[in-house]
Amino acid sequence: MYRIRFHGRGGQGVKTASQILSSALFLEGFEVQDAPRYGAERRGAPIFAYVRADRAPINERGVIARPGLVVVVDETLVAMPAAGVLQGVDADSVILIHGDASAGSWQARAKIPGRVLALPAPAPSAVRAEAAFAGARCAGAAAQLLGVVSRANLGSALEAELEALGAGLIEQNREYALSAFDILAPHAGVVREGGSVSASGYAAPEWIGMPLEDAAFAAPDIRAPATSAASQTGLWRALRPVIDYGLCKRCNWICGTYCPDSAIRVEPDGRPDIDYDHCKGCMLCVAVCPPHAIGAVPERQEAA
Repeated sequence: MYRIRFHGRGGQGVKTASQILSSALFLEGFEVQDAPRYGAERRGAPIFAYVRADRAPINERGVIARPGLVVVVDETLVAMPAAGVLQGVDADSVILIHGDASAGSWQARAKIPGRVLALPAPAPSAVRAEAAFAGARCAGAAAQLLGVVSRANLGSALEAELEALGAGLIEQNREYALSAFDILAPHAGVVREGGSVSASGYAAPEWIGMPLEDAAFAAPDIRAPATSAASQTGLWRALRPVIDYGLCKRCNWICGTYCPDSAIRVEPDGRPDIDYDHCKGCMLCVAVCPPHAIGAVPERQEAA
């Protein structure tokens, strides 16, 4: 069975990438599973999607614990433990990283046990224009690495999944997907099928008990317009970004611009200030801060 995980950020087409790949595998005669995994939708937050493909009926369910292929759409997630990019990776896994660094650099920096391949990201001047096509590029690359998807079926799957976008966008996505498919041609078929996973030895997760709250408190209704400020999305956080003003260079246009929820405001003296009532904890500001003045602190630790 092929087991593939896509990791990226909300808005990068991770869910679409898994759908394109699963449709292409289905056209090749495989039984497939395809599912995204994320909480409440939030642009910029780490998410992942997974695909299983087999010639026989698939009885496995749930998140893929031991992937044969991990596709990283956003390289900043590799160093973020909460994103779980390297979870379950072993010497038989293949990791494809879409970004600027070379495969050798990632192998050395992250001590990744499996084989690492790189899919070059667009030039910096074109990043914003091409960001919307990152998912299609990674789907095309993944199809090539599996070695069982034809170029024609990749194109057909892309058309079917993106039909609602119109001919123009379909053609653009097709170009990016097929280009990545061709770039990875020297590595065609490098991903091998994994064996069956036994249910014996299964360890139940360590559940955290959450007491029930009165519905009037836990499910408030906000029915008036223009009330987004009243929705305190900071409650979604697992990690809290914290600014070290001793390191901060006041380049607030970087963290403030990249924040997907405009939760970083600028004080009169130029200091960036995080609105924790509305910061969702996507950690994008941590990834883009040039002097590394923003760190991530677990909410449990902050509460303590």
